[in-house]
Amino acid sequence: MTTLTATSRRSPFDLQGRTAVVTGAGRGLGQAVAVGLAEAGADLVLLGRPGSQDATREAVEAHGREAAVLDLDVSDHDAVARVGAEVAAARQVDILVNNAGIIEREDTVDLTPESWQRVVDTNLSGLFFLSQHIGASMVERGRGKIVNVASLLAFQGGIRVVSYAASKHGVAGITKALANEWGPAGVQVNAIAPGYMATDNTTALREDPDRSRSILERIPAGRWGTAADIAGAAVFLSSSAADYVNGHVLVVDGGWMAR
Repeated sequence: MTTLTATSRRSPFDLQGRTAVVTGAGRGLGQAVAVGLAEAGADLVLLGRPGSQDATREAVEAHGREAAVLDLDVSDHDAVARVGAEVAAARQVDILVNNAGIIEREDTVDLTPESWQRVVDTNLSGLFFLSQHIGASMVERGRGKIVNVASLLAFQGGIRVVSYAASKHGVAGITKALANEWGPAGVQVNAIAPGYMATDNTTALREDPDRSRSILERIPAGRWGTAADIAGAAVFLSSSAADYVNGHVLVVDGGWMAR
């Protein structure tokens, strides 16, 4: 009988010794993911709007992990290039979670070019260019994990959110394209598609009794998701347990898509 050593018993979900970068970690899904990664042992670099991530930094540090905070508007391409290069030069980044995103609800006939561009620059272009800047060092090193936050609207069209749906379809496409290109170099690129979560992005839906009821009636779990529901999926995709998972969009939706 083989005796397991302490090393061989190490959990494949253990992230000790790893450094994770998370965008938009100041609240909601991003905050829960950052804290979940810290609980699994990772140190964090938090990228987001000025002054928005102090509470997350404190939560990470409360778990005994390091947390660096850098200001970044992911819709600003020059800033993404500058901060991405700075982070890659200063640290060995093992995990990148592209969470930052916005949604703007309006009738499609009233959608302005400015609104369209804000959503696409934040949700899609910022995600791609940060992945490019930080992913380059992962490819060179031969190891890394990138986790993109997509949406159920990577599969569906939604209502009055055409720019958001387009951007999240794009996130799924980028995820698969980078997985194809970077997989042979040892870098896994996956995405999480959250279902209907109780976050700021869904406030309008939750406050509309008819929409809220119709949504809940379709979810087998019978409830809105919480930010904490996403953290476990992010830890899994960031860990060695997911070394053979690549180009996948993991739906975390309480069963919505099963209907």
